[in-house]
Amino acid sequence: FAIDQDKDAIKFSQEKLSKIGDNFTIIDSNFCNLKEELTKKNVDYVDGFLFDLGVSSVQLDEAERGFSYHNDARLDMRMNQESDFSAYEVVNDYSEEKLEEIFFKFGEEKYSRSIARNIVKYRENKKIETTLELVDIISNSVPMKAKRDKHPARRVFQAIRIEVNHELDILEDSLKDALSMLKVGGRVAVITFHSLEDRIVKNLFREYTSIDEKVKGLPNIPLEYLPDFELVNRQAIAPSDKELSDNNRARSAKLRIIKRIK
Repeated sequence: FAIDQDKDAIKFSQEKLSKIGDNFTIIDSNFCNLKEELTKKNVDYVDGFLFDLGVSSVQLDEAERGFSYHNDARLDMRMNQESDFSAYEVVNDYSEEKLEEIFFKFGEEKYSRSIARNIVKYRENKKIETTLELVDIISNSVPMKAKRDKHPARRVFQAIRIEVNHELDILEDSLKDALSMLKVGGRVAVITFHSLEDRIVKNLFREYTSIDEKVKGLPNIPLEYLPDFELVNRQAIAPSDKELSDNNRARSAKLRIIKRIK
């Protein structure tokens, strides 16, 4: 079973997988509904889950989707193309305070205040329609030293994308649902692409694999107080040099895996 809300990804996957076999089902939904959707398919317990988070290369490469700060397109960034809420509404309708908040919270953007201020100032004359319009505003809002190492719009575009798709809101609940459906011996593997996602996964996995504080340190801890899960890898797994040579966009990827043991 695969769950995706991107119509292009569903179509592409259906065509590709149908050439290999027919033992798959692609569900058109957000993965926040995974438990409900699997229950509809009479699936109560699962051997393994793989969460591949973030934006895909296809979404980035299709300029009209509005995810990329390198190509000019209408502000969009919707993973679900049928949604009524897009980057256009965030950029043009949010207050200066709200913009500053999401740029700092979801993008960890150091210059969130000046960027938000300049966006609102620009809006006094006209709506911000395209990605490159927004890139210009961001570029003019940060000092030259901030442009040397990384693209000045990278963090802001990440923040807007997270806001549009509610990515962090749904991640923790979806992981908890997956863990609740996991068979003994089953695993949940999560690939993240930025620190905010990774922090949520890391903290949740730590919570599920920690010994109850009331009995921690006892010589013989009763079985019922031991965690139901264990970490497969204590440190996040990073891409190998070979993987990076094949796909440079994997450079920020981190893989964490947890296993149900009882």
